[in-house]
Amino acid sequence: MANETLKAGMQAYNAKVEKSLAKFPERKNLAPNRLYTPLDIEGFDYEKDLGFPGEYPFTRGVQPTMYRGRFWTMRMYAGFSTAEESNKRYRYLLESGGTGLSVAFDLPTQIGYDSDHAMAEGEVGKVGVAIDSLADMEILFDQIPLDKVSTSMTINAPASVLLAMYIAVAEKQGVSADKLNGTIQNDILKEYAARGTYIFPPKPSMRLITNIFEFCSKNVPNWNTISISGYHIREAGATASQEIAFTIADGIAYVEAAIKAGMNVDDFAGRLSFFWNAHNNVLEEVAKFRASRRIWAKVMKERFGAQKAKSQMLRVHTQTAGSMLTAQQPDNNIIRVALQTAAAVMGGTQSLHTNSKDEALALPTEDSVRIALRTQQIVAYESGLADTVDPLAGSYYVEALTNKIEAEAWDYIKKIDEIGGAPVAIEKGYIQKEIQDSAYKWQMEVEKNERVIVGVNKFQIEEKPIEGLLRVDASVGELQKKKLADLRAKRDNAAVDAKLAALEAGCKDENVNLMPLILDAVRAYATEGEICGVMRKVFGEYQAHTTL
Repeated sequence: MANETLKAGMQAYNAKVEKSLAKFPERKNLAPNRLYTPLDIEGFDYEKDLGFPGEYPFTRGVQPTMYRGRFWTMRMYAGFSTAEESNKRYRYLLESGGTGLSVAFDLPTQIGYDSDHAMAEGEVGKVGVAIDSLADMEILFDQIPLDKVSTSMTINAPASVLLAMYIAVAEKQGVSADKLNGTIQNDILKEYAARGTYIFPPKPSMRLITNIFEFCSKNVPNWNTISISGYHIREAGATASQEIAFTIADGIAYVEAAIKAGMNVDDFAGRLSFFWNAHNNVLEEVAKFRASRRIWAKVMKERFGAQKAKSQMLRVHTQTAGSMLTAQQPDNNIIRVALQTAAAVMGGTQSLHTNSKDEALALPTEDSVRIALRTQQIVAYESGLADTVDPLAGSYYVEALTNKIEAEAWDYIKKIDEIGGAPVAIEKGYIQKEIQDSAYKWQMEVEKNERVIVGVNKFQIEEKPIEGLLRVDASVGELQKKKLADLRAKRDNAAVDAKLAALEAGCKDENVNLMPLILDAVRAYATEGEICGVMRKVFGEYQAHTTL
């Protein structure tokens, strides 16, 4: 069919659609309200913009075979209460067929406070596991061989300390650092913009990140040194385009910082990874994954001159959308998570965590976690979605939406470049305001019933109180305080003081890589709070930007 004939047919079709939709005002905001045809991807160069899986620009995936070779890593995010309790959950997940671990830390650990600090009161073990020292980390990974599992740790400001603890535990197991596989989140820019678990100001924070890049490139070569995280940006209210744009802009800033510190891009870029949210709109999410790979490949090749294919690949861990879970009718969340799982798989994720149905109410129970893991396994083994690479490629709609999301993301990246880069855009409040505006728009649509959330603003039922939710007992805080007191009584405190003094001196010299000094302090059983306290003393603390 000639283009002119197709255009005429489309005009007539769209007129019919508009007339028909006028009868359904509640559907007036539906996007898209039309049929997609080859016209919507006119000018699309399949060789340049699509290519083969495992080849530049990686739109169709970062491996040639994708899941035909092996499934994504099924990495369940877990951690609560004490190291002992979390260790039981980890071993249960591995025995149930999980193929990787993902550690959730409590808030005091995330912001560098020991469990006996006044700021930790009431928060110990609540939203993750409490880790105060190497002694806790040893318990956390007891009977879990670290050369056999891949571990992701959601930790940012004190990432250097928790990574050092992990390396030290491996040493005690007889596993050398070069045998370790896993990821630390280590993404401080999104903390300033969207999440809030920061400690130090941007400059020393970026120094710590580049120190980790350099240390791991030489000593822990299989470790993913950063998970540049769009997940929390999306959870804060960003759109799909904003999620990948703001995250890739952060990634650009990290690459620039590493190059400025004297590193060669191909020496570290292959260990950078990303972290996406899998939201409810299945086809939009698939297009988002595909667009993000294409953007990053172009950034690394054209902007930074990366030569290695691994340096150009956007490898991604995904988590289903916590912000889309509802406290109302929580069983509905099982269906939401299944659809989000399908989106992540069709989008080509490298690893995946599926949320549990009760997480809008409390930490997940063991039964809920098993259902969440089984969701991944059913999609992997029964759905057929893993049987072919990039199953939606060539769909007129998906290709057009991939192009649209890519174009919108490039517009944001260019705007951030004009402002002066992601750190400056965050300092000026630009990124925060864009996220907040999108979150407000979404919420207004829900409150006006223009966006239906099943069980929330439509299809409500009278519900009974839910029983059997997991609760963390307040005694956990007292137990951690006792463990800390016992540790400080038994360890060689003179050795700890010497290691902390060496770290303080290193913090004052910008030419010193701090990772070996932090590792020395950890091995001597200095606590996380003591190590972060030294860095707080030298670096100071970040004060949030409140003017948007």
